[in-house]
Amino acid sequence: MIYFKLPFDEKLLTADKKNSQNAVTFFSYNGSDQIIFRGDIIDTSSEFSLSSITNEVLIKDLTNSTAETKEEYCATLQEVIKVIKENNLPKLVYSRRKIFTDFKVIDYKESFKKLCDSYPNAFRYLFNDGQNAWMGAFSEVLGKFNKTTYEFETMALAGTLPVSEEWSEKEIEEQKPVTTYIQDILKNYSKDVQQSETYDHISGNIKHLRTDFKSSIKPEDLDSIIRDLHPTPAVCGIPKDFCNENIRKYEKFSREFYAGYIKVETEESIFYFVNLRCARLYKDAVHLFVGGGITAQSNPEKEWRETELKSEAILKNLVIS
Repeated sequence: MIYFKLPFDEKLLTADKKNSQNAVTFFSYNGSDQIIFRGDIIDTSSEFSLSSITNEVLIKDLTNSTAETKEEYCATLQEVIKVIKENNLPKLVYSRRKIFTDFKVIDYKESFKKLCDSYPNAFRYLFNDGQNAWMGAFSEVLGKFNKTTYEFETMALAGTLPVSEEWSEKEIEEQKPVTTYIQDILKNYSKDVQQSETYDHISGNIKHLRTDFKSSIKPEDLDSIIRDLHPTPAVCGIPKDFCNENIRKYEKFSREFYAGYIKVETEESIFYFVNLRCARLYKDAVHLFVGGGITAQSNPEKEWRETELKSEAILKNLVIS
């Protein structure tokens, strides 16, 4: 079972399982795992039922995972910053898991409704395939392809602050290499790459710096472009292979489907969404995944606060009893 809404669209969609066509596919961060929902995409707004995703039917958390304390996180981040400085890295993304167990029952139908209302500009989803149950909402588009015009769109999204704060050099410098990275990849596939000015992208209680890209591509190049783009510097860092090596070294857990991407294919378009503000759901726990772009100017205390702020995307929308 999956329910989802596309950005700026309040139709509640699902896959009807009536054929073998891939409707929605979730790709794990490292690309080794996929969760596929097959069928035609249909509007199910008037038939919203969540009998397959209640606390009673979810599996127990048997991972024996423990979340990092603030002290552990800040200590590890000092090591990460040292690696960044020693290797002159523009950016490395470090993430952590926050584990929430302070509940008896969560009403996931009402929680998902709240999440959808809070983030109308995001791709919002809730699913349970029997072993994996996840919920999330984030508005970073890894790619959008128009099947008729062959126009491909993507964005550079990086830097995070509360909406009320002003951008500092740290966030501006963090976003620049993301923009350059995407621009360089698109130029390998198209001679005409259009780039917007960088502007504020509001997502609930926080904002990011965003730059948009458009280009015309060959349909047969679409999969290659997505493979080249993922993982973007916004979820990994630069250079990609070196940063991935250090992510495996310093992060205390597998990212699973966090920071992976979601492919949604409709009759008109193919969408690819980055899976960032998300959580894995268990009968007795909720695992929230949060991270941030670390640079030589990063302050561990401030980075901790940023991840706490990001975790509210899910936490504040859980309807608990």
